[in-house]
Amino acid sequence: MLLAFLAVVAGLVLLIWSAEKFIDGAAATSRWLGLSPLLIGMLVIGFGTSAPEMMVSVLAAMQGNPGLAVGNAYGSNIANMGLVLGFVALMAPLAVHSSVIRKEMPLLVIVMLVTGYMLLDGWISRIEAALLLVGLGVFITASIISSRGQQDDPLMAEVTESLDSKPMSRGKSIMWTLIGLVLLIASSRLLVWGAVEIAVGFGVSDLIIGLTVVAVGTSLPELASSISALRRNEHDMVLGNVVGSNLFNSMAVVGLAGVIVPIEAGREVLVRDWGVMTFMTLIMVLFAFSWRGRPRRINRVEGGVLFSMFIAYTAYMVSVVVMS
Repeated sequence: MLLAFLAVVAGLVLLIWSAEKFIDGAAATSRWLGLSPLLIGMLVIGFGTSAPEMMVSVLAAMQGNPGLAVGNAYGSNIANMGLVLGFVALMAPLAVHSSVIRKEMPLLVIVMLVTGYMLLDGWISRIEAALLLVGLGVFITASIISSRGQQDDPLMAEVTESLDSKPMSRGKSIMWTLIGLVLLIASSRLLVWGAVEIAVGFGVSDLIIGLTVVAVGTSLPELASSISALRRNEHDMVLGNVVGSNLFNSMAVVGLAGVIVPIEAGREVLVRDWGVMTFMTLIMVLFAFSWRGRPRRINRVEGGVLFSMFIAYTAYMVSVVVMS
């Protein structure tokens, strides 16, 4: 058991470090390839911050632990909204200016409702998982097309400033992308092995471990990048990280795992985990969306509400482990 705990700790540390290097390298490489800063902010960084969840969930599904895969995806979404967005908003109120983010949030709500419908029968089949991946493809295509007409979105300026703060040569950016990707895979394998061993040792499901330890761990890159963006006064990047990552988690992470092996999701996943995730998504949209077209601020009280919901959910999940 001690070895499993050490594997989880080492896996998480290496996962966080490699994810940061992968995101920096991928963003710089994308810039060298001529992608617009807005598209990098919408897709590359969103994909990069979800890379840990993707790696962990794919490996878990391949090893016959699909519960860990779906738990990681939904638990990470909850952590992104409560731990990342809620905690950062407690540090400083977040101004929301980007029209792109405001357009993505209703899409996120739709994706939540679609996944809820898929969970009604207790399974996410290969066909349903494939539909999630197709939906992701449509979203990426639409994002590429719409980014061509967006030249003055605040998110674009923030991404440009972020890229300028970490200049990389073409060779260095490719090198860190590849190194980050290799280490992401290695650390994910280590983390999955340790998490499964802990689940077996405590006699709890891999779903519970995925919703708690693994979910929080794989959300730490989002927390680190969001705090860094807050220090640079890049508020739209904070919310953009959360919304983009949650979209990729719900569509890519669950979709990839479900294509590999159908995911069995008991009633508790729909009622408890999906319910909390969707409710927090609606609350986040309510806090961030400007109904009169003016910039909106997520204040400290609203951040405290999201953070408190995350703490309450995590405390309940811990009690489930203790009582089992």
